[in-house]
Amino acid sequence: MYLVSRRNVGALRARLNTHFTFENTKTVLFIYVVLIQSLKASRHLRARGLTGTAREFWRWISHHVIMLVLRLPAARKKVQIEMDKAKMGIEDKLVPKGADVTRHLSLPPEGKSAEWILQEMVKMDEEMGNPGWKNGKLSGAVYHGGDELQKIIVSAFERYSVSNPLHPDVFPAIRKMDAEIVAMCLRLYNNPNGAGTTTSGGTESIVMAVKAYRDWARAVKGITEPEMIVPSSGHAAFDKGAAYMGIKVHTIPIDPETRKVDIKHVKRAINGNTILLVGSTVNFPDGNQDDIVALGALAASYNIGLHVDCCLGSFIVPYLEKAGLANGEGGEYALSPFDFRVRGVTSISCDTHKYGFAPKGSSVIMYKDAALRTYQYYVNPDWPGGVYASPSLSGSRPGALIAGTWAAMQYLGSDGYLESCRSIVTCARTIANTIKSSIPELYIIGSPPASVVAFGSRDPSVNVLEVGDAMGKRGWHLNGISGPPAVHIACTRLTVPLVDTFIADLKDSVEDAKTAPGGKGNMVQVYGLGNSSVVGPTMVGRLATVFLDTMYKA
Repeated sequence: MYLVSRRNVGALRARLNTHFTFENTKTVLFIYVVLIQSLKASRHLRARGLTGTAREFWRWISHHVIMLVLRLPAARKKVQIEMDKAKMGIEDKLVPKGADVTRHLSLPPEGKSAEWILQEMVKMDEEMGNPGWKNGKLSGAVYHGGDELQKIIVSAFERYSVSNPLHPDVFPAIRKMDAEIVAMCLRLYNNPNGAGTTTSGGTESIVMAVKAYRDWARAVKGITEPEMIVPSSGHAAFDKGAAYMGIKVHTIPIDPETRKVDIKHVKRAINGNTILLVGSTVNFPDGNQDDIVALGALAASYNIGLHVDCCLGSFIVPYLEKAGLANGEGGEYALSPFDFRVRGVTSISCDTHKYGFAPKGSSVIMYKDAALRTYQYYVNPDWPGGVYASPSLSGSRPGALIAGTWAAMQYLGSDGYLESCRSIVTCARTIANTIKSSIPELYIIGSPPASVVAFGSRDPSVNVLEVGDAMGKRGWHLNGISGPPAVHIACTRLTVPLVDTFIADLKDSVEDAKTAPGGKGNMVQVYGLGNSSVVGPTMVGRLATVFLDTMYKA
């Protein structure tokens, strides 16, 4: 009887111990989850601020309430009618209509002659109403280095049309040119001992940098939930790269006057998961520059990366000092340090296909050293097809583009780029100064040091997006931006001889917007809708999706 009782007590104690162990484990797990979520919430709150977090939460609530309302049959029908109208409007502009339009929807039974192909291309241009980019009324888009350079690029294409740097042993000259393009850019940005690769454009350069920092932080610092800090004026490619790479983005506001990112806010947003800070020289929306020196000091202090986006600045900002334009005019338009000489800068992106006048599809991503570049690479040693290794997103790449880029850089040389910088920036500052002195309804956003000028409206009776639409009726293809609503022009070599025409047309467009506003132009509809309500961005997103669908409608 004693043995049985002792045995029962032991079993009871074991059950109690198991129960307590299970309960303790649950408690520990619960506390752990609460602590982790509290840490994440505090980091989010610290980065956004109390006001920003509240505003973000309010937008989220408002958005979902409105989306629920839009599910009602009447509301859904109304939205669908408007979207169908917008879709038809987009298709009317992009897709040719009529029975007389020749469509090539399947392969021809027999191959066509070279003469037929060229004639058909001319016919397509005529059918589509090709606006003719050589009239120069463009904001960026076409960075034309002249007819002679175009012939040289075409010759390079012809010589290397089948080349592919994926096979450097087959195309050794392309490998050499690829490496030399990177080397020339590294020296231009004062880091001759650095490293880099060519890419297909600024977006790929930025996405590759984001990938490199993610993998670096994982390998070196053990970070598995990476975060990056980007100014609100930073290029959308950073958000795109973060979406691809699974990285949380903290978007930091910029000063409304200087247009530079708020450094104190950046510092507040840095935490143990931060892998990267971002700055621009210059940014796309309004052509202004962030305080790279201050960002570099933070990056160095916290041992995190700093990427400087010079995709748009490219072959302009490195020549401003040599052109005597870096100090601005009376303190305005001044350029501050931005390249690898700045402590803390660890990577820079530069588009050779912009002010480098290389063929489209060409950019360079540069790193402080080769060790950091290795985190950009993709290597698979176990593939049955052999060891697979690529420096960037692409496997096969068009060697002809590399040859064309190399040829453009050799043709222009440092003196050619210096003269381009001087003429283009002088053109941009002429526009900015004229707006300040002669068009009181408008104002210049910030103090842009390079080739981009953005202007908003200070007159309540003038909607600046209406001004942009009026400029469109005069043949100009400009960019509408938001936050605040504005219009920008990225001056190029094509703009230089038309600067007086631009100013005259701008003055007339301001009068049009003031006296006879239409409210139906592209800028007013798209950018106005985006700012009109919490559901605006969603509608603009749907329009953008329709636009992308239409791009592939034959």
